[in-house]
Amino acid sequence: MAGERIVVGVSGGVDSSVAALLLKRQGHDVVGLFMKNWEDDDDDEYCSTRQDLIDCASVAEVIGIDLEVVNFSAEYKERVFSAFLAEYSAGRTPNPDVLCNAEIKFKAFLDHAIKLGASRIATGHYARVQETEGRFELLKARDLSKDQSYFLHRLNQGQLSRVLFPVGELKKTEVRKIAKDAGLHNFAKRDSTGICFIGERPFREFLNRYLPTKPGRMRTPEGRTVGEHVGLSFYTIGQRKGVGIGGMKDASGGAWYVCGKDLDKNELIVVQGHDHPLLLSSRLHAGDLAWVSGKGPRSGESFSAKTRYRQADAACRLAQVSDSTLDVAFDAPQWAVTPGQSVVLYRDEVCLGGGVIQ
Repeated sequence: MAGERIVVGVSGGVDSSVAALLLKRQGHDVVGLFMKNWEDDDDDEYCSTRQDLIDCASVAEVIGIDLEVVNFSAEYKERVFSAFLAEYSAGRTPNPDVLCNAEIKFKAFLDHAIKLGASRIATGHYARVQETEGRFELLKARDLSKDQSYFLHRLNQGQLSRVLFPVGELKKTEVRKIAKDAGLHNFAKRDSTGICFIGERPFREFLNRYLPTKPGRMRTPEGRTVGEHVGLSFYTIGQRKGVGIGGMKDASGGAWYVCGKDLDKNELIVVQGHDHPLLLSSRLHAGDLAWVSGKGPRSGESFSAKTRYRQADAACRLAQVSDSTLDVAFDAPQWAVTPGQSVVLYRDEVCLGGGVIQ
């Protein structure tokens, strides 16, 4: 429906800029909304907020849309960052982007957009939405190498019914070309990486400010001490870099990887070799379920699943599912399945939802 008011979440990057441009070309009344979600130590060294806002203003001027700035940092701290710290304190590795989408980008932002008179919102995410028999389906992007449906699986039907993903049908190369042809100066801007509030800064140094270091023993599954860890919160399953086991004599066994944590004894368990059996899982248990499809699947059904972003889909079946938990059995063992991360289920290109790995 042309001419409706659509508020686009703009970040200063090329994807959200092109999303706004495409909607404007379709004849909609487009407003750009820049969200400031983090205020602590927001300096230019690691945090690009100031430059991103300048980029947004430039793009808005070229496209010919209004730009608003809204500060959600209080909501972010309460709904996303506190949960992030709680998960790390419990020895898990959370995915704050998943939580940020559900709580900020498609909740606080949607509420704010409706106050601005918008009928719908849009973002630069690589995903698609289609309506089928009164239900809204979240689909993978056409450009599978950029697909972000994994991060959107906790949205609900109400949120999905009001959101547009204008770049979901395009390849990244096409998005950059559209931006360049339209005279948008950020057409070649590097994609942002890392967690929004950490930026490019060293992760351990950042966590150090909020979580206490509690050193303890680093051991093999057989019980041999091979070093000391700085605190269980600072490690994740499958981690190789920064484990801190240097010149051990038995280097023939290959690199060291984190394979587990004993929270009661404050011990970090490490193994040698990327394909060590203890790094492989044929099953997982997940809780805190959320079904973007509007209803959960039944046990015994077959799907494909991702246990982390940027992972190939893995064939699996639901061994058991209830209102609050599910057990997934994989056809082939999965590497470094990590508590705190999300397992997301797909039926072909349709994202059904998922849960948090326990």
